[in-house]
Amino acid sequence: QVHLVESGGGFVQAGGSLRLSCAGDETTLSFNPMGWYRQTPGKLRELVATVSAGGNTRYADSVKGRFTISRDGAENTVRLQMNNLKPEDTATYYCYAHVVQSVTTYWGQGTQVTVSS
Repeated sequence: QVHLVESGGGFVQAGGSLRLSCAGDETTLSFNPMGWYRQTPGKLRELVATVSAGGNTRYADSVKGRFTISRDGAENTVRLQMNNLKPEDTATYYCYAHVVQSVTTYWGQGTQVTVSS
């Protein structure tokens, strides 16, 4: 069982920045990829950003140019730098990691991001 611990959510005004972090508690496994989804009440969970073990990144169109995802492979940590936040970015953000060895995807507990206008 892999546990992902998230931190960094909070409340910010539009135009502000937040940084989310997610750390896996198992460093002997290979996480590929890692990334972030977000969800608001009544809507499906949507991909925000993902990064492969090789460093390839992919972003939702709505966050391109504003969010940057990065990872530390040795520590199985992934971070999401969110700049120029908008009220529509308000959501619960979930970290995920796909474990190569077990072909299993794990999820963090979620962290709330609230952006006021």
